Amino acid sequence: MSIPIVRIVAELRSIVAAWRREGFRVAVVPTMGALHEGHLSLVRAALAKADRVIVTLFVNPKQFNSAGDLAVYPRTEHDDAAKLASVGTHILYAPDAADIYPQGFATTVSVAGVSEALCGAFRPGHFDGVATVVTKLFLQTGANLAFFGEKDFQQLQVVRRLVRDLDIPIEIVAGPTVREADGLAMSSRNTRLSAAERRSAPRLAEILFETAGRLSSGEPVERLLHDARQEILAAGFSPVEYLELRAGDNLALMATADRPARLLVAAWLGQTRLIDNVEVESAQRSVQALKQAAA
Repeated sequence: MSIPIVRIVAELRSIVAAWRREGFRVAVVPTMGALHEGHLSLVRAALAKADRVIVTLFVNPKQFNSAGDLAVYPRTEHDDAAKLASVGTHILYAPDAADIYPQGFATTVSVAGVSEALCGAFRPGHFDGVATVVTKLFLQTGANLAFFGEKDFQQLQVVRRLVRDLDIPIEIVAGPTVREADGLAMSSRNTRLSAAERRSAPRLAEILFETAGRLSSGEPVERLLHDARQEILAAGFSPVEYLELRAGDNLALMATADRPARLLVAAWLGQTRLIDNVEVESAQRSVQALKQAAA
C-alpha cells in the first residue's frame, strides 16, 4: 500500500479543487514527520470527521532556535509515508523549504499574548515560526478542519488565536495527549533519550499528574509547585525551565486552581528537552488511570 506524495503547492491545490467539486470536506494534520502513535491518532480522528485527509510533513527551520537541533531532528519520510498509508491517509504533502520560504520571503506571522510565556520565553521566535508556517499550510491546503495534539498545548492555543484573529475559515480540533504505557508523553524527541534516561523520563508525567491531582483538591498552589519542581530535579531533570499553572482558555498565570486549568512543564533530561501538560480539572481520574496502566 502506498500514499501519493505531493511536493508542489499548485498540484496540491488542483487535487483539493477536484475534491471540492465532489463536495468533500477536507482535513489537514500538520506534522514535522518522525511520526508516532500520537500523530496517527490525529489522522484517525481526521478520517472520522472529513472525507479527505492531508498530512503535511515539513521540518520548519523557522521554529528551531538552534541550527544543531534542526540538523539532528529525525527525518523519516519513507517510514512516515508507510504509516500514513496504513491508516488510510489520502495525501502526504511534503514541500521543500525553498518552496515554503522562497528567495526574498519577508513575512512573519506573530501572535502576541499566548505565545509569550512558557516555551515562548525560552525559545525566542519559535511561535512566530509556528504561526507563519501554519498560516501558509492552511492557505495552501484550503482545509475545513485542522488537527493538533494537546501535548503541545501552548502551540494549540497559539493556533486557535491565530485562526480567530485572522478570520481563517478552518475549524481547529484538538486531540488528547497520547502516552506510552509508562505515562511518558509520546514525542519524536524521545528517541534521543539514552536507555537510562528513558527509564527516568516517565517520572516527569508521574509528578505532573500527582501534583495536578492535589491542585484540583484545593491544596496551595505555590507550595505544591515548589515541591514538584524539587521532585523533578531529584529525578534527574535539569534544568526545569518552567512548571506553571495556567488558565486552560488563555494561558493566564493562575495563583489558585479556581477554574479549568493546565499544569505545564518543560525540563531537560540530559540533552533532550521534554514538555508535558495535564488538565487540572480531571487530574484525579488521570492519576487512577496511570496507576491502573502501571499495575
